Amino acid sequence: MAQSRLEKIGTIFTRVSGLLRSGAMKPEDKPIWYDVYAAFPPKVEPRFDRPAPQIAIKNIFYEEDKVRAKFHKSQKQVEMISMFDRRRETQTQQFIKIYQGLKSQGALDEEKIFETSMDLLQQQRAQMKIEAQEISNAESEDKVQSMADAFSEAKTLQKSDSLSRADKESTKFNKSETKSSIGGINIENLFKD
Repeated sequence: MAQSRLEKIGTIFTRVSGLLRSGAMKPEDKPIWYDVYAAFPPKVEPRFDRPAPQIAIKNIFYEEDKVRAKFHKSQKQVEMISMFDRRRETQTQQFIKIYQGLKSQGALDEEKIFETSMDLLQQQRAQMKIEAQEISNAESEDKVQSMADAFSEAKTLQKSDSLSRADKESTKFNKSETKSSIGGINIENLFKD
């Protein structure tokens, strides 16, 4: 009995068919794929003991794969990249663009193109580092200036706030005096019990 439950015997279709015939599975509980499989059975039944086809798997190489492999072999230190930053190209992508640009000109052989591409990439990376450093220096100077400006602005606001509070209190006091004595008559004294 336990042998009939083994996956090596029959297919999933024959098992579900057996469950439906015996009443162990209700017709409304049958899987969605069952009717499709019954209407369009496969050419070769998917059995466990079916031999796998002897098809040779082809190696897929793109044109730039050899260049990429050579680049990574010569460059032992690979840069760190952020997988979230999709706008920035990696060092390898930049190298392949330069390499393909030089190769499309067709003036040099493969080895010279590779060396020239490496030199151009290093120059490009050095230029990018200088620009990034200049930008970070400018941002840090702006932050220092903005912090000083913010501090002085906060001080002036604090002073003006304290002066305005003092003015409000003095005008409040003066208003209470004028309200209580209109025309030289003290109103508060008139309405006392």
